[in-house]
Amino acid sequence: MKNDFGTVIAFLRIQFNFATMAGITQLALKYIPRHRLHIFAHWVLRAVSPFMRGKTFEDPITGISYRKMLSYGRGRHHRENVLAPDSLSLERHRLMWLVLKQKTSFFTEPTKLLHVAPEYCFLKIFRNMDNLEYTTADLNSPWADIHMDVHEIPMEDNSFDAIICNHVLEHVDDDAKVMSEFVRVMKPGGWGIFQVPIDMSRAETLEDPSITDPKEREKIYWQEDHVRLYGRDYPQKLEAAGFKVEPISMMEEIDPELVRKYALSPGEIVYFCTKPI
Repeated sequence: MKNDFGTVIAFLRIQFNFATMAGITQLALKYIPRHRLHIFAHWVLRAVSPFMRGKTFEDPITGISYRKMLSYGRGRHHRENVLAPDSLSLERHRLMWLVLKQKTSFFTEPTKLLHVAPEYCFLKIFRNMDNLEYTTADLNSPWADIHMDVHEIPMEDNSFDAIICNHVLEHVDDDAKVMSEFVRVMKPGGWGIFQVPIDMSRAETLEDPSITDPKEREKIYWQEDHVRLYGRDYPQKLEAAGFKVEPISMMEEIDPELVRKYALSPGEIVYFCTKPI
């Protein structure tokens, strides 16, 4: 009886800790700059991971399975079971991983890669790939090899075979200038993935420089440090910069059960960009 009681108490503590962790995650996202949050978050979440293992979800990046994942996001964009504690991957990271695996020769062909705002879930894997010449860059990330402003990339023309830059363009002052910089430093025939939040119910991107209040930005642009909310015209903006754009709808190609198991975001599209030769 004593052992049974102890087991129940331990289980309740774990459930309480998950609820507490969700609350702590919300506060951390709101008040701690992301580049500082990343420094210690992976150590904390990896300690939580053993209590979350199971067979309901799987992170295709690591192959680790979970009975539940962590929640992520604020307000109406709060989502349950989306953050994998070992890799820190979210829906967009796992989707990009599938695109890289199934639609490119990224893991086999020699590739000079520029990775802007590098995500923790990819860092170690990409650094250990013998076929990659790998450069990370960011304005202030602790994991960046080069600290730079993407409006003025300090690299020569036609330098990289591939560029990955996710969830950055919604933060920059002049997204057209940044896109043109990516075109400039990409080799002819090279490719890039530039994921951004998109409101698919909106035909055109919403951008109003007069909206400066953080609370108003969070309400309109989905996050207080966003300066625009992209609409369905996003691929046309990439094309205007000089890219050829191919929409990739992985959700239509993979088993719906895998969409659920990998905790992907149904309907999300990856716009695969190439620089014409």
